[in-house]
Amino acid sequence: MTTPEADLNRLHAWLKAAAERGAVPVVCGANGDMDTVASAVGLASALPQAMACGRHLGRLAKRLVEVEQAPFRRLSRPTAWPASLGGLVVVDAAAPSQLDLDLPEGVPICVLDHHATDGWDLDSEDLSLRWPVSATTEIVTAYLSRHAPEALTLPVRRLLMAGLITDTGRFKHAGSSSFQSAVALLDDDGLDYRGLVDRIETDADLTSSDHGALLKGLQRAKTTDAGSWRLVTTRAGTLEGRVASLLLGTGADVCFVVRHRDGRTRVTGRARAQACRDGLHLGQLFESLAEVHGGEGGGHDGAAGWTSNLDRVAAETAALAAVASTNRSEVKD
Repeated sequence: MTTPEADLNRLHAWLKAAAERGAVPVVCGANGDMDTVASAVGLASALPQAMACGRHLGRLAKRLVEVEQAPFRRLSRPTAWPASLGGLVVVDAAAPSQLDLDLPEGVPICVLDHHATDGWDLDSEDLSLRWPVSATTEIVTAYLSRHAPEALTLPVRRLLMAGLITDTGRFKHAGSSSFQSAVALLDDDGLDYRGLVDRIETDADLTSSDHGALLKGLQRAKTTDAGSWRLVTTRAGTLEGRVASLLLGTGADVCFVVRHRDGRTRVTGRARAQACRDGLHLGQLFESLAEVHGGEGGGHDGAAGWTSNLDRVAAETAALAAVASTNRSEVKD
């Protein structure tokens, strides 16, 4: 096992070699959440040949990228890549399918990720840095601090901090490395942490229709005991993660929000930090469901998702059964 310092040195050498060959797109996951977008923007800021890009920008990421005027290019399918590619960096995506792009052939790939699952089949010229941290922004922060401190401008640090805050669930699911990253990003007192949190939590991007969808999701909620776990389920057509997080406030151990659209069913899950300490890992649970029932599943211990071709009832039933079969080992705070 290599040390973090050795990993970062290998990453620096790989990026330097790729930049000498040509353009280096830094591609984020298709969900466009704050962690993946901030990681792409942050890493790209250290390399003139790099450009942060991806299929989609989530609501929060889109708002903060616009506020910070951060360079980001939206990609489509079929995907048009630069004529001269030196390498492709992928951040915060556990498999090629999570990019929703047509990847170029014969181009070296570097993967930076923190998820437990790994669906990449890499060659000898490729590189994978998979750290057991709470957010990919931690890897990028460590790299910039060591090899490109001049790239840690105030806008970049704000974006990286926003990715760290959101992917750790406001630090409820954070490890010690998350706080070390936060200290590094707050180092010179220029970052207004309270102001950033207020900006993250504002509902400025929610329409009246969105508020209605949130209320409907809450009204449809049902509670049940799944083995030794208290579980709440509901249906929603949008903002599933936010609905699930709101439902955790009812005291449930885990919440599932199910969406069926265009023949595909998406189960979005959120779990309390105590439930995760007691043995529940939604990312591994959804990965196992995908292996058995098909589709794509994975994520964090406390925030994950599974998309399949099952109908809504079958997908929800399978998810509930998986939770019920998970043993609970009580770990007191």
